Amino acid sequence: MIEDIPKDQLTGSLRRGAVKKHVAAIHVSGKLTLLQRKLSNVLLLNAYDTLVSQQVHRIDARTLCMMIGYNSNDMDTLKHSLRGLAETVAEWDMLDSEGQQEWGVSSLLSYAKLKGGVCEYAYSPALAEKLNDPKVFALINLNIQRRFTSGHALALYENCYRFVRTGSTGWWSLELFRRLMGVSDSPYYEIFKHLNAKIIKSAVAEVNKTSNIVVTPEFKKMGRTVTEIRFRIGENPQLAILDLDDGEGLRNAPVYARLRALGVSDRLARQWIAEHGESYVRQKVDYVSGQGAVKNAIGYLSAALTQDFQTDSTEVSRRNPPVTSDPKLATRVRELTIIRDLAAGRTPTQRDADRRLFQSKLEGAARDDFERHGWMSALNAAAIKAFWVELVPDAFDEDQPDSHEPS
Repeated sequence: MIEDIPKDQLTGSLRRGAVKKHVAAIHVSGKLTLLQRKLSNVLLLNAYDTLVSQQVHRIDARTLCMMIGYNSNDMDTLKHSLRGLAETVAEWDMLDSEGQQEWGVSSLLSYAKLKGGVCEYAYSPALAEKLNDPKVFALINLNIQRRFTSGHALALYENCYRFVRTGSTGWWSLELFRRLMGVSDSPYYEIFKHLNAKIIKSAVAEVNKTSNIVVTPEFKKMGRTVTEIRFRIGENPQLAILDLDDGEGLRNAPVYARLRALGVSDRLARQWIAEHGESYVRQKVDYVSGQGAVKNAIGYLSAALTQDFQTDSTEVSRRNPPVTSDPKLATRVRELTIIRDLAAGRTPTQRDADRRLFQSKLEGAARDDFERHGWMSALNAAAIKAFWVELVPDAFDEDQPDSHEPS
């Protein structure tokens, strides 16, 4: 559900995102809260690059809470939401690659656990395979999901967005629609007048106001009774910028080939170009290339992008800090190096959450300095160190190995 789908290993129509016969659907039964829906999306984004190659996925609980939007100390809420995902059933009924009908069912999460400030979770192999298939599932940009305030609206958006290329969801029975909206167990919404007034109209209004698509409901009747519903889907020109490029335009950028040559994944390369702009990314690729042999070029490039490394920087050489006899300067250089490597070792999702969480606590000049210099901000040095100590308690211990290549 989040952002874009890596397609570098796909061929033919899949690279274009076209669907010839149908768009297979994964229907989620049960009523998910807005927080649970957002949690499900963040967990999927965190796991996506290794969805089928890795059985277990991890993300620190503090980052997870930040991305969902609730208090990072409220572990009971997080536990409740994870329990809800483990108890919620996903069902699919689709044609496989050989044209045979396939029905399947799985819990959204096969398990989840919290230990040592880390959330560990897994998907069933069958569901992971479906979530990884762009014919089945469309990832949703977190920047869009954060704007939703209604769980019904987010549910409608998720179930319409995967049909965006076909322009229509196709006809759904009202029974299926109520399941998708999580209200199938409510007799109140079996009456179409109530369903339309409380669910359909309000959800459509929020999707059209909040997201990068515009949806229009259409109804099919038997006599005077509405029996089916479908949604026409168009692009919202005012908010389309919230959605990432589908990949084709970004893949044509000259710097894209250079990123791929460094080993950067298709998804991450396009994300960096979309977030920072081609010129800025090219500058940082040039910077990293000029540093000679680097143990982890991807991690180092990530740090260069997020912290705006400069070739002519007078603050400190971030890759090979100079040797100095000044104890205070030596300590500062050491701490900057550790902070650089800690930040570079985080996933894109975690880095975004870390920066926003720290920046949310700043005001005035301190905030401005952090916006300009990121984790290298001299004005916020003490607060930055305290932030990372809380996140990684032993990171600055003197007896730690003196090797902090970006990871």
